[in-house]
Amino acid sequence: MYRGRLWTMREYAGFGDAVQTNKRFKYLISQGQKGLSIAFDLPTQMGYNSDNDLCYGEVGKVGVSINSLKDFEKLFDGIPIDKISTSMTINAPAAIILAMYIAIGEQQGVTPEHLMGTVQNDILKEYIARGTYIYPIEPSLRLTVDVIEYCSKYLPKFNSISISGYHMREAGANAIQEIAFTLANGITYVEEVLKRGIDIDQFAPRLSFFFCVHNNIFEEIAKFRAARRLWAKIMKERFNAKNPKSLMLRFHTQTAGVTLTASQMKVNIIRVTLQALAAILGGTQSLHTNSFDEALCLPTEEAVRIALRTQQVLAHETGITDVVDPIGGSFYLESLTKRLEEEAMKYIQKIDEMGGMSTAINKGYIQNEIQNNAYMIQKRIEMGIDKVIGVNCFQTEEKSEIKPFKCDIDIEKKSNLALDELKKNRNNHVIQEKLEVLKKIAQSPENIMPIIIDLVKEYATIQEICDVLREIYGIYKPQEIF
Repeated sequence: MYRGRLWTMREYAGFGDAVQTNKRFKYLISQGQKGLSIAFDLPTQMGYNSDNDLCYGEVGKVGVSINSLKDFEKLFDGIPIDKISTSMTINAPAAIILAMYIAIGEQQGVTPEHLMGTVQNDILKEYIARGTYIYPIEPSLRLTVDVIEYCSKYLPKFNSISISGYHMREAGANAIQEIAFTLANGITYVEEVLKRGIDIDQFAPRLSFFFCVHNNIFEEIAKFRAARRLWAKIMKERFNAKNPKSLMLRFHTQTAGVTLTASQMKVNIIRVTLQALAAILGGTQSLHTNSFDEALCLPTEEAVRIALRTQQVLAHETGITDVVDPIGGSFYLESLTKRLEEEAMKYIQKIDEMGGMSTAINKGYIQNEIQNNAYMIQKRIEMGIDKVIGVNCFQTEEKSEIKPFKCDIDIEKKSNLALDELKKNRNNHVIQEKLEVLKKIAQSPENIMPIIIDLVKEYATIQEICDVLREIYGIYKPQEIF
């Protein structure tokens, strides 16, 4: 049996300012890339403008800096968004970033129904592992569901959420926990959408997932197989989905950044290749291969090229995409798949008994489980039980000759000057009127996406929109975890 198509190859292009990132976009597209992934900087992810005092020194450091639609116009200048699939790592302000993408599509003459891509929009894992939350859980879930509902009606080719186990795995979860906590989050989102009276088969086919892939090849293949099987059962038996596409666990995979080392960095190329192989054999539909300099910096041009070539060699020179589930039927793999599925289901049942994922997060249960496992992993490495080449075995005295990528030190200054200019030339009166409308809609059951689209088209900034929502919803105060 033939798969019939390759996975979508993706490499992160978000860094610095919109102009720099646009150049990286164009380079990747010139190299045959049809899937782009954007990482946004910390101020953007937290709903602040670059000129906020809290953001000093952080602008453009871990992704591209976005204040308004003006930056998106620079970001996608000359990029035909009807020809590419764009994945955007954004959560708390996901509705705003999606609104900007819709507005860019309109500028290019691309209607929403033709837009392709993914917005991460998975807020629950932020409280668990990643930390870029803004509002309390309940209103955050409302915003997440607003995006899912809007996409189900107007963006049929767009993935309205990427339910992400990746960040929990990077924080220290094991394979079983990654399956269980990811699917438990997925159950929560499905339940919240169903409360609005939307039929399961109207939105479930566009739910997508995001997993990590580690070094244990057989365990990782089994993990993907177990997750697919478990999600199909949940959708069919728990939610009574009828459309076969609603039962599909469509997922993106990224190689494990936490496994990559600063010592003997070129060895990371081997790790990434084997991890990518496991993801492909496990059936991923989309793949990102980390750059070998991940432990030090944002990727350099050389590192990005090697990461992309790694995927291209696997795709075009190995034949591994010729057969679906090529290792299926192996006694070891089948038994391992069964064990992972059963153990993950025990976690899901326990979370159900606690009252659901929101309750489990508020009690600190999920965070404690991950932290305890992370401690055990680190202890095993320090004791030499688990071998890490170049760290606790096979060490060398050689110094790295790799020159790390460094952001332009003037990015923050340029961003703030552009923001000042924007505020002088836009229609501030109209924006204030629309922000008042946003305030009313945020307190009603009305979907928030249309007013946010209106606001971004008027060049309202991310912080202006988020500040209104902060005023209405408040901010999340995490529980102390012991």
